Amino acid sequence: MPELRKDLLHDKWVLIATEQALEPRFFPINRNGTYVRKDKVCPFCDGNESHTPPEIAAVRRDNSAPDSPGWIVRTVPSKYSAFKLEGELQEERSGIYFSCNGLGKQEVVIGNPDHNCKFHQFSLERIELIYRMFKERYQALAVDPRIKYIQIYKNQGLFAGASQEHSHSQIVALPMVPLHVAIPASYYQHNQKCLLCSIMEQEQENGERIIYESEHFLLLSPYASRFSYETWIIPKEHKEHFGDISEKEISDLARTLKTFLTIMLDSLSNPSYNIVINTGPLNGVSSEGAHWFMEINPRFIVTNGFEMATGYYTNPVAPELSAALLRQRILENDQ
Repeated sequence: MPELRKDLLHDKWVLIATEQALEPRFFPINRNGTYVRKDKVCPFCDGNESHTPPEIAAVRRDNSAPDSPGWIVRTVPSKYSAFKLEGELQEERSGIYFSCNGLGKQEVVIGNPDHNCKFHQFSLERIELIYRMFKERYQALAVDPRIKYIQIYKNQGLFAGASQEHSHSQIVALPMVPLHVAIPASYYQHNQKCLLCSIMEQEQENGERIIYESEHFLLLSPYASRFSYETWIIPKEHKEHFGDISEKEISDLARTLKTFLTIMLDSLSNPSYNIVINTGPLNGVSSEGAHWFMEINPRFIVTNGFEMATGYYTNPVAPELSAALLRQRILENDQ
């Protein structure tokens, strides 16, 4: 059974998950991110449905049967999940140490049966379907009172930690709230204002770190960007939870995300990247001050010793410069 252990010295949780050591991976053969398959069959390809656990949900054409070819978007349990949704959260102490069982659930959303089609190459309709699937699964998992936080994320490419070359995303339902989620709540308690709304207000007044503005979203390079070309996509309407995203917002987000990713990847020579959806806590944990948003983090270098030791990220590209470059590329694309 997976186990969450509290790191007392750094005030962080560590997931001990021996099951993930068994996960088949693609291994690099050189520094340009080329993959070589260790396993012979990609479990995410059309026709290989028997290589995944039974599907939880799917968008299918022609009423095709579950766990068969003919799907458009497919969600399955993670075969190598770090969490199990069994029983109740059990806390244990061993002297000064503190741990709890790995209660939770991990799902994989496969957005395309085509192995070689990358996320930014997906059609707008397909991206919309993926984000509707995210919303559907978020709402379904949020009903369970044991779940306090839901993390949705995508690892694309070797240096972003992708274990499979075939494009996919993951949803993890957690029994506790990540520590950083308390920061917006603290800001709200002291200022009676939402932190993300305050950030948007100041950035719109300044303008130099804004990359793009759509009907429903603001794209910006954050003031203290941890990674080169880090980008936030913030919904203009204050909503605590991703599960409250509207149909109009999903359509706008799909257009905005596809355009931005295509331009970013072309401008930066196709780096690996992570997409993370930050959202409010659930089920009895106060979401006061929460405002859901997305992060897109290109990954050029690995974390070094200074960053690991101090927690101080080193970013060689000022956010003002990255915003200017990406803003210009979007303007050129619109002409």
